[in-house]
Amino acid sequence: MRIIDFRLRPPFASYLQTIMYSNIERTASSAKKKGMEVARSARERSCELLIQEMDEAGVSVGVAPGRDGGVLGSMSNDDLVELIKKYPGRFVGFAGIDPVDRKKAMHTIERAIKMGLKGVVLEPGLSHAPMHIDDARVYPLYAHCEDMQIPVLLMAGGNAGPDCSYSSPEHIDRVARDFPKLVLISGHGNWPWVSQIIHVCYRRPNVLLSPDTYMFGMPGAQDFVDAINGFMSERFLFATAFPFVSLKSAVDRFLKLGVKEEYLDAVLYANAARVLKLEE
Repeated sequence: MRIIDFRLRPPFASYLQTIMYSNIERTASSAKKKGMEVARSARERSCELLIQEMDEAGVSVGVAPGRDGGVLGSMSNDDLVELIKKYPGRFVGFAGIDPVDRKKAMHTIERAIKMGLKGVVLEPGLSHAPMHIDDARVYPLYAHCEDMQIPVLLMAGGNAGPDCSYSSPEHIDRVARDFPKLVLISGHGNWPWVSQIIHVCYRRPNVLLSPDTYMFGMPGAQDFVDAINGFMSERFLFATAFPFVSLKSAVDRFLKLGVKEEYLDAVLYANAARVLKLEE
């Protein structure tokens, strides 16, 4: 079985300064609420252990998202490039972009793609000047990514901003409508607005869902499964949000959720490989 984990933050470089590693007990508490544990590699801050855990879980590639400033800390794009070089073939990087400074963001996108990163991460609600996903100030960045055929991973669920409106699906629906050729990935699956984001996917073929840990022990998880087994088998990306859960436990739990066997390869690997253009 082939697996691509579409949200995997290794214990490497500036990731270690973010709250998920600097306050590992907070991370462990989040895992416990879902009936899971933090991996040994996260507690020991060891990438070598993580590679072993990836192999044990069947995860061949992890998508490592960058983060440029904001309230949760940063993961620099230069560090992502170093991660990919140090562990060839095991990680794909998505550049963290700060949408507040448009000119800097444009430059960052172009530089990141030249360095070999495969997409960008936009987290408008977590910036120092919180914005909704469909804020007009972000639109030039969407247009730029659409023109360059770069997929965009959005922080679009859970604690995506100062209040719950920042994860509300109508914002991503408007962006998908206005940029129909732009591949948009809803990180955290716009949880808790599960039925609503599934409706957005039904309307907008350029939106993919990656609910990651919100598939495990959270309300609405069965609706995600029903959608996969219906129209959404080619629009779903498996992810763990490591280090918030261990890879093996996340894979094992996912395989017990009831996704039909004929869709497993698409959900666990092929959809992500298509978005990342790995088969090319």
